Amino acid sequence: MDRVGTRVDVAIRGVRLDAPVRRAGGAGPSDDGHLVVDGANAAIPLNPDSPYVVRDGRLYLGGTDMGLAVRPVRRPRFYDLATADGVPYEKIAKLHGSDVLATTVVQTCVRYGEADRCRFCVIEESLRSGATVAAKTPAQLAEVAEAAVRLDGIRQMVMTTGTTSGPDRGARVLARSVRAVLAAVPGLPIQVQCEPPADLAWIGELRAAGATAIGIHVESLDETVRRRWMPGKASVPLAAYEAAWDEAVRVFGWNRVSTYLLVGLGEDSDELVAGAARLIARGVYPFVVPFRPMAGTLARRDGVPGPAQQLVREVTERVAALLRAARMTGAEQGAGCAACGACGALSTAGG
Repeated sequence: MDRVGTRVDVAIRGVRLDAPVRRAGGAGPSDDGHLVVDGANAAIPLNPDSPYVVRDGRLYLGGTDMGLAVRPVRRPRFYDLATADGVPYEKIAKLHGSDVLATTVVQTCVRYGEADRCRFCVIEESLRSGATVAAKTPAQLAEVAEAAVRLDGIRQMVMTTGTTSGPDRGARVLARSVRAVLAAVPGLPIQVQCEPPADLAWIGELRAAGATAIGIHVESLDETVRRRWMPGKASVPLAAYEAAWDEAVRVFGWNRVSTYLLVGLGEDSDELVAGAARLIARGVYPFVVPFRPMAGTLARRDGVPGPAQQLVREVTERVAALLRAARMTGAEQGAGCAACGACGALSTAGG
């Protein structure tokens, strides 16, 4: 069976399945159920109209067994707990895949007004629905992380944030949060994610706080795409991202820095792959994932479809080949989205 093609196709078309662990809304790819596919984390859209279905632990297309073992991630025990002031742990941090704890420390973003908002993002929609709280305190995050490790075997953590108005772009609260979590759970690998801070010294502060890896997410290297899809973030020039990536590689190390590249925003595939090659040469892992027109996004409102399966497969396989040639894998990030790998198919393709 074509494992890569199937993994890409199901990431786009989804699956018919009742998954106990799911995520809707948020800052990144979501509207999904969390599964384990052939032993690897997978975040797959739950789509009642999908031609794919799971039966007896196997993935089927029509009556054909696609050669992939699939099991839903069980509901974690830490979801049953709440803080002393009554905030459910699930509103503070979420289980991603089978062993990753993820949180958006600040659930608001200065770029969320329609004129500036990233067209693929719904970071504030989950807040409006009551599924989370606006700001998680370091103490809350430490409490939840300790419980998640103790009760559910969590092995890594991801901390992202909406962009704040200060020049640190959210790095300050991330540093405080990392320190608090590591005081409660020493040695837990943590990835932090934020925009390039105006003062690059904040990257060193995040590493000094104990973060294992960092994600500085550009989503596209094409200026036309950036202005159309993320007008607020496009006000930060690519040169600022490049400077931040280089400083992050210097501080965190080669292949401990990553960035999302979204497939399906209109960027030429050859240019996207060439951009991924430049990132790899810098020591930055290009986490290639399909754009998802999630409910609540401006893209979904405007009827923008997701990418074609063949496009995602082509880009995924080409970037995976570049990663293999560089001896760079997502798992070696130590923590974070690339280390988890659930939202894309790079790990299936050998990257």
